[in-house]
Amino acid sequence: MSKNNLYIFRFFRIIRNLIVGLSVFILLFAIVVFISVEQWASKEEGKLPVKTAVILHAINENLVPLDIEIPSFVKSSSGRSTMVRENVEIPVRDGSTIAGKVYRPKGEGPYPIIMYYHGGAFLEGYGSIETHENIVRALAARTQSIVIAVGYRVAPKHVFPTAIEDGYDALLWAYDMADEWNGDRSKIAVAGDSAGGNIATVVATMSRDVGGPKLSAQVLYYPLTTFKDVALPSRNVYDSGYYLLSRSVMYLARDKYTPEQEMWSSPYTSPLEAEDLSSLPPTLIITAEFDPLRDEGEAYGKRLNEFGVPVETIRYKGVMHGFISFYEVMYRGNHGLQRSVHYLKTAFHEDITQEEYKVKVVDIQDGKETLRDQLEAYAMAGFLIGRQAFSMLPTQYTIIK
Repeated sequence: MSKNNLYIFRFFRIIRNLIVGLSVFILLFAIVVFISVEQWASKEEGKLPVKTAVILHAINENLVPLDIEIPSFVKSSSGRSTMVRENVEIPVRDGSTIAGKVYRPKGEGPYPIIMYYHGGAFLEGYGSIETHENIVRALAARTQSIVIAVGYRVAPKHVFPTAIEDGYDALLWAYDMADEWNGDRSKIAVAGDSAGGNIATVVATMSRDVGGPKLSAQVLYYPLTTFKDVALPSRNVYDSGYYLLSRSVMYLARDKYTPEQEMWSSPYTSPLEAEDLSSLPPTLIITAEFDPLRDEGEAYGKRLNEFGVPVETIRYKGVMHGFISFYEVMYRGNHGLQRSVHYLKTAFHEDITQEEYKVKVVDIQDGKETLRDQLEAYAMAGFLIGRQAFSMLPTQYTIIK
């Protein structure tokens, strides 16, 4: 064999060994990722879908913040924005103002108006109009409506009924401002998630009670509906905090937001306990399987129906509290968001009639979107495991002479 041929032979042997070594590494890494995801998905409460498992693991292990920055390879592009965003100051009854954000379409309208009340356990530091901006932005774009995010004041500095009064005052302000934004004051809805779902439906009740604006609909994402110690299975099974809401936070919220026990029975804190739920607007309630607030949200829907209110209640299997906020990376979250968009569009243009009450269970298992969710989940898991492994490598080296 000539010298040149020997060099070529050695070169190809090195390349072959590199390819084999890389292939073995990729295979071993894939096995590690698969086993890890299976472990994350296996919980005492049941088997989680892989996307839910990966997101929950990442958040609970502090691998990503709760307000996770969506990776570009799984984030769907919405194209060029057709919305105008304004930061506003909303006047309230005590003479002060609260912060708000207005998203509105570019055009002459008239456009429906949606008041959005963010979640966050009624407490400072748990949620704001900033943390829920993605939902507000999506609702505005998909419904072609004016959506107002209300920065109501929270505990411990501001206890009940400040948040509720701020929420209602914001509704009145939006009603008065409708013409300035090309809004249609005959088509107004309220919406909110978790604590914000509580505030949304209470604002609707207050508007009914005092003869305020007539509402077209209310959309409640996994709402808290009672501060009382009611025996609800979901509160006991999913209260560890792993599913993004813990019993300790619920008790903290109650202690700080409603420090006096008699407050817990008010229809403006615990709408589930209200004596009269008649004449409230058509209602969509979305709940999550792995959520301590699941049962009370569904029970509230049943009570609304008993008072003649048209109600649609949908439970999404395989997801946790707050899952709508992850609509950019979770197909189930996007599905739930889009279902609420459809409901709002219908309510703004048609009369929704009452039907026999039942909880509709959405169990998404088949189809290309589920496959995409799974592939993205394993990709995200691989990224998290790889980043975690690299973070354990020493960053400084000591040279020993």
